[in-house]
Amino acid sequence: MIKPLIAGNWKMHKTVSESLEFVKRLKTMLPEGLNRDIVIAPPFTALRSVAEETRGTVIRTAAQNLHWEEKGAFTGEISAGMIADCGCQYVIIGHSERRMLFGETDEVIRRKIRAALNAGLKPIVCIGETLAEREAGETFTVIERQLKEGLKNLSIGDIRQTVLAYEPVWAIGTGRTASPEQAEDAHAFIRKILAESFEKTSADESPILYGGSVHAGNIDSLMARPDVNGVLVGSASLEVESFARIITFK
Repeated sequence: MIKPLIAGNWKMHKTVSESLEFVKRLKTMLPEGLNRDIVIAPPFTALRSVAEETRGTVIRTAAQNLHWEEKGAFTGEISAGMIADCGCQYVIIGHSERRMLFGETDEVIRRKIRAALNAGLKPIVCIGETLAEREAGETFTVIERQLKEGLKNLSIGDIRQTVLAYEPVWAIGTGRTASPEQAEDAHAFIRKILAESFEKTSADESPILYGGSVHAGNIDSLMARPDVNGVLVGSASLEVESFARIITFK
């Protein structure tokens, strides 16, 4: 059975002091013996502070992005090694906002995945279709392309260190959520492609998260689906009570 993974992506929110106040409160709200992985992705400025505050707890830290090169003349960028040096264990790659607002292609995402793995980071790789693609019946075609192009040349060992997150673009920050049935269908298809591209055992053991307007009111029904192994939470992870309720889903 795959251990549930609950990840909060804070995007461009929270100062260092606000981030520390949040994690201090969250630590007091989590029950003993909670058998699930928890990941928080604060802005770059708060990475080290959050990583230090959560050291020795069940909470892990993720960066929201990275550059594929180890170092160089890339003003404003941050490398995988720098992220790992801050105490992070994970990094989000290919979020729909990165694809749509910053023009990241499948090739760019593939290079970033490789850089993350080389630095010992676990990539949380986001995939998903736009509303136009869904309405055109292209959901599975888009998912298959993003998977095969993004994960090209990865080994079975690499895929075992990789987390996938299905986030339909039409549900990001819109208040619209894929139904549990839609999420399950997409996740089952993702697992099928993984089995074909790598091996069934790795596919069966790979955590697949759902992202897209996840909140306290729909977490229980989403997590009841067999192929939904966790969630990537946006705005609902910014309030500690809301995020704690999502983490402690029924």
